[in-house]
Amino acid sequence: MVEKVTATETAIAFLEQLKEKHGPLMFHQSGGCCDGSSPMCYPEGEFLVGDSDILLGTIAGTPFYMSKVQYDYWKHTQIIVDVVDGRGGMFSVEGPEGKRFLKRSRVFTNEERATL
Repeated sequence: MVEKVTATETAIAFLEQLKEKHGPLMFHQSGGCCDGSSPMCYPEGEFLVGDSDILLGTIAGTPFYMSKVQYDYWKHTQIIVDVVDGRGGMFSVEGPEGKRFLKRSRVFTNEERATL
């Protein structure tokens, strides 16, 4: 099965720590306005998704959403969530931890695109 979104082991371990502290979480890929293009992490249900958002998949049981318009630019790539030291988006739950989620990507192979 080809995953549209995945994460590094480091990001998954950090996400598990955040879930212990905050409960169930969700990601929404920022559109690039106030918080750049970082994956934003919220307590589940705190960020309202609508008809203009799509669910790309889950990371360690945590849903990852992106707007349909933005997905049109990224549909040829697999999004890989990582975590690095530094300040992230001001509304994302990892901000006070001195770390931030970061989006990496790779282009799908021809075989993967055919599966999708």
